[in-house]
Parts: sequence; C-alpha cells; structure tokens
Amino acid sequence: MQTNLADFIRNTPDGDEADSILRKCVHCGFCTATCPTYQLLGDELDGPRGRIYLIKQMVEGAPVTRSTQTHLDRCLTCRNCESTCPSGVQYGRLVEIGRKVVEEHVARPPGQRLLRRLLASFLPNSALFTPAMRLGQHVRPLLPKKLRDKVPARQPLLEWPTAHHPRRMLMLAGCVQPSMMPNVNTATARVLDALGVETIVAPEAGCCGAIRLHLGYNDEALDDIRANIDAWWPHVEAGVEAIVMNASGCGATVREYAHLLRGDPAYADKARRIVELTRDICEILPEFEESLVALTRRRAVHTVAFHPPCTLQHGQQVRGHVEQLLTALGIEVRLPADSHLCCGSAGTYSLLQPTLSYTLRNQKLERLRAVEPQLIVSANVGCIAHLQSGTSIPVTHWIELVEHMLSA
Repeated sequence: MQTNLADFIRNTPDGDEADSILRKCVHCGFCTATCPTYQLLGDELDGPRGRIYLIKQMVEGAPVTRSTQTHLDRCLTCRNCESTCPSGVQYGRLVEIGRKVVEEHVARPPGQRLLRRLLASFLPNSALFTPAMRLGQHVRPLLPKKLRDKVPARQPLLEWPTAHHPRRMLMLAGCVQPSMMPNVNTATARVLDALGVETIVAPEAGCCGAIRLHLGYNDEALDDIRANIDAWWPHVEAGVEAIVMNASGCGATVREYAHLLRGDPAYADKARRIVELTRDICEILPEFEESLVALTRRRAVHTVAFHPPCTLQHGQQVRGHVEQLLTALGIEVRLPADSHLCCGSAGTYSLLQPTLSYTLRNQKLERLRAVEPQLIVSANVGCIAHLQSGTSIPVTHWIELVEHMLSA
C-alpha cells in the first residue's frame, strides 16, 4: 500500500510507524474472516481492512470525521487479524495511532467524554476501585443486573505463602484483579511456592497502563508504565528470574513497554529489560511439569472448557501451553468452536460498546456450553468476569484449578 503522509504526522515516530505498517498491507482481506465486529455488522469499515483504509486517509490529510471515530471505537483490538495476516501487518499498533489522530481532531459528545474520563481515573486507581468493589460485593444482591454483572461475588480468601526461596520472581498484582479476583494472585504465588519459587509483589507497581492507553490517555498511560518500571527495577537489579503475568491483558501491554518508551532515553533500556523478563504464568510452569504432576491429584473437576483470551493467543502469540499443562495433570481440556474469536470483554469495551460486547459474549458462551464442561477456565480477569455474568457454569482462572489440585 503506497502512502503519502500529511505534514502533521510526517517524520514523527507515529508517522514513520504508520507508514511502515501501511506499506505491508496488500488488501487481501484475510483479516475480515476472523474479525468479530465484521462478522456481526457486515460492514467493511468495521473490519481491519476497512479501518486500515480509514487510518490511511487520515494520516494522508483527509478530514477526520465522527464516523471514522465510531468505526475505530468499535474495534475490540483483539488482534485476531494479526494472527491471520500473511503479511505481518501490526494492526494493533496502527489502530492505536489512528485513535490518537481521531482524539486530536474530533470532539466527543459530553457524555462519552465524561464516561471515558471516569473509567480512566477510577479503574486503574486501586485506592478508589478497591473500596468501591468491596461495597458493591456487600450489596450485590440488591444491585440491578447490569451492575451486578460487573461485580463478582466475594470469595473466601486463600492464604498467601510466607516461605522464602532462593529462586524469586516478580508478579504484577494489577489494578482491578486484587479486589475483583484476589485468589488468582494468591493461587499463582501458592503454586510457585510449592515449586520452590518465591513470588514478590512490588506494592508501588499498579496498573499496567492498558486501561488509559486504550481510552486515549496516552501520557497518563506512559506515567503508569514508568511507575511500574521504577517499582520493579530494584528487584530486577537484585536478580529476579522473571516478571510473572497471570492476567494476559496486562501481559500483552507490558510486552509493549519497550515499544511505547522507545523514544524515552531515561527508560528505553530499562523497558527492554522488563520485556525480556516478562512471561505469562503458562510459559513458566512447563519447566516444572514433572514436579506439578507429582504434587497434584485429581479432584472432582476433570473436564474443562478453555477460553484462550485474545491477549494471550493473539496479543502475545502464546498458544497451547495451558492446554498441554492441564492435560498433563489429568484434566480433559476441550476447546470450543471458533476458540480464536473474542468473548467481547476487551477491557472497557463491555462498558463502551455493550450491545456488541454482550452479543459476542453470548455467542462465546453458547460454544463453550456445547462442549459440556464442568468448569470454564480462562487466563484473564476481564474475560472471566464477562463470561461468568452470563452462565451458571463456574468460570475461573486456570491457575486456581491447578492450586486446588495441589496435595495438602
């Protein structure tokens, strides 16, 4: 695809990157076959190829319209198209550039601006989010269904391990996960503890940056990222083996740190080192497979459906690890039809695009139920909460299942 960038973006980092990505696109349309919004809406402009054309027009100086903003807003950023693309088009990075251009040129309606500002200020701030979530859980039966769907029931808390081990790994606690699903972090630490690895959480580390980044608050997102690097860096210098991610949405963003801070001389090298150390928990545990087989025993759950989050299979290009590990532990893992498609959660998407989001959720649940599981497991807090709100089948993080299987 030939491009002729407009003056406002020519010879800028975003312009150079957009130009490089656009030139890789050969208009083949393979991406439309795996795009959830194109499948639902049937509009070329609600598929990756159409959105690429819209972004190309913008960076070449065409008027930026509210219609363009709407089509880009509808994108889940699931990056399924990247897995499909034979030309290696990095669509996820391109659409973020496109969204930045739109935000600079098109004023949103007041209601949208207020909602997006509230989400960007509230969700990443655990000092605000945690007490609000606890209050919501306390009065959950009284909440309207739409709000109740966003508030997972409170669970009995697991005990955090206290043993010290020579092997140490950092873990990002996250911003919403500690209050929504705290046992995911604890289960991760308990499994690693059983394998002789100490889990360290840097309390100064907070949101990975994804929420503000995808809402268009780029400078604030970069501040979140720098704060995490500052919190982690003493532990990196002390020799931690890895930075463990158990929320694949966070992992996908942290793996972009080097790219996001490539122009920051104070943080570029540190960001590259953070990316080198970052691994999803499903990438770490295969090293310990034999030990886990010896330490675990079969429980009542023996058949699960696995929903691989888009941020794991497309964003991080990590596939097969969860299925292989659970199978080795004696669990029958069933993948639903179209397991490559998004469940509709996509961070704040379910709040900003509820009709599309819940349609995708219901489609995903129909396919998950079709494999007749006792339990649905996934690898991202947003997907788990989104799916659980629409089914009576328990939905949990797969690491919680592994922890449950540990012998006493």
